[in-house]
This record gives sequence, C-alpha cells and structure tokens, in this order.
Amino acid sequence: MSRYERQTVLPSIADAGQAAIRQSHVLVVGVGGLGAPALQYLVGAGVGRLTVMDGDRVSLSNLHRQTLFREADIGKTKVEAAAETLRGLNTDCAIETLDAQLDPVNALALVSQSTLVLDCADSFATSYILSDTCKALNVPLISASVLEFGGYVGGFCHTAPSLRAVFPDLPDRAATCATAGVMGPVVGMIGAAMAQMALAHLIDQKPSPLGQLIRFDMQRFHSSSFRFDLAPDPTPDLKFIAASEIDVSDFVVELRDATEATVPAARHARRLNVAQFAEQCPRPAANQRAVFACRSGLRAWQAATHLRSYWDGEITLIAMGDTPATERQPT
Repeated sequence: MSRYERQTVLPSIADAGQAAIRQSHVLVVGVGGLGAPALQYLVGAGVGRLTVMDGDRVSLSNLHRQTLFREADIGKTKVEAAAETLRGLNTDCAIETLDAQLDPVNALALVSQSTLVLDCADSFATSYILSDTCKALNVPLISASVLEFGGYVGGFCHTAPSLRAVFPDLPDRAATCATAGVMGPVVGMIGAAMAQMALAHLIDQKPSPLGQLIRFDMQRFHSSSFRFDLAPDPTPDLKFIAASEIDVSDFVVELRDATEATVPAARHARRLNVAQFAEQCPRPAANQRAVFACRSGLRAWQAATHLRSYWDGEITLIAMGDTPATERQPT
C-alpha cells in the first residue's frame, strides 16, 4: 500500500476508499487533451480496470496538449500509444483498448459494464449519446468540454439529471479544438478536474460531484460553479442513432455534399444542405422515421429542428464523423 499512502492517509479515503477505487471499472471515451491527464491520474490513483476508447491516431498537432504521447508515437493509434504509457505507470491497472468511435449501438454494451464513464471526446454528439445511455442505465457520467481558454466539467446521470438538463440544445456552431484552437494547460486543468470528480464519486465523497458543474475561464482567470440537482430532465426528442440502424423505410437526408462524403449515409438518402431543406420543406410520410446525417451532428440538429416545426413524427440524428481518406474525392 506504500504506492497509495499519500491518498489513503486522507480520512475520506483510507482503506475502504482505496478498495472502492481498486474495484471500479471506468470507461474513458476520448484519449486526447482531456483524456490524457484524466487517465494518468486515474491510473495513478489505483483504478482497477480501465476501458480506453478512441478511433483516432496520434498526429503532430496533438502533442502540445495530449501529454500521454511522444513524437515517436505519431501515426500510432491513440489507444495503444496511451495504453503503453499507462501500463508503465501502474502494472496493477488492467487496461483494455478499443480503437473505434463511440456510437449508440456500442455505447449500450460499454456503459452497462462500467462503474463510471468519462466523456473526454471532442464531440457533442458523443456527449449526448453517452448522457442518454448513462441515464437509461443509471450509470454516473463525468463530462467536460474545453475550447480556446475555457470550458466546463460536470457530474451527470445516476443520482443527478442528465447533460440535457443543463444543455438541452446543441451549440450554434460546431467549433472544435481544430477549428477554434485551445490552450494546452487549460485542457490539462479541466482533464485533471474530471479525474478528481470521478475519484470523488468512487469514494462516495460528500457533497457528491454528481449534480455539480464547474466553469473555467482562464483568459480572465476566473471560475464558477453551481449545482443542478433539481433541474428538470427533458425527455430527449432528437436522439442520435448509428448509421447501421438506418432502415430502408426511413426518410433519410444526407446533409454532406459529394465533396465532403462520396458515399452517403444510406443509398436511398436524398442530398440537401440545411438551407435547401428549409426552403423545400420536404415532409416524410406519416409512418416514416426521419433520419438526418452530417459530420458532427450539428447540421442534422438544425435540419431536424426545422422539420419539427411542421411535422410531429419520429426524428433521429447521425454524426458520421470524419470521412476516411479513401472515401474522399481528390481536391
């Protein structure tokens, strides 16, 4: 126990808290700027089992903030490069890797096997999928987002409302670290806060981190927090599904053009951008399910919101992610 004596000496942890940490199984989705510090601190604290999920590879532009990786890791899958480093930190931690993107199909099985879930992905579609799944399965979720000089971290689901209670709508723009930029230390700070909130839940710390949201603004060196335990939890109207769940009877709209995605989400999909859909106002049949597909889910959300203004049937969204290079047309 000498490895953990600096934390077990804390009365709120002691032997019982350390045993709870060791017996936990934490799912971490996203091995980037947030995932790097979160994973290092969870492994260091003695989490017994970790499932690490990410479908991306290490690139040079990652290195200023994703501290699990080295220049020699460029081109490797993020999960394997991360696992190699993490196993060197603590051989007692069982680490499983999944080189894949999360979707509503695989989320169900992954979350159901987990004590706790960390949303470290740079994708609001992933955040909503995880929140909906965790809420349905009564599994706690620690979710965070960071951009430029600030961000937030919060504890959702289980004994607290879901992410939708605090963020019922998607953002107005699909800004990411790649498009808007981000400061490495800010990401590291919020990722470390995720690990602390996760550990606080595992040791049953009071007050609970679930139902708590902390905002950071490091351009003004300011932070604030609030509790949302009693926030109303809306029933999801627009849910994400996986592309594999599209049925031939669905009314499918592909919002990516042919230069962005040569292959549409479904063969029978009609290609329209958001403006064209709003102008033409197409209407599914009464018994059809409407499915909107785009890269991040934001355009799908916008088009679906427009359809909802004049049609009350079932509407679903698909975030297709970045199109593989082999499917892109030459520029």
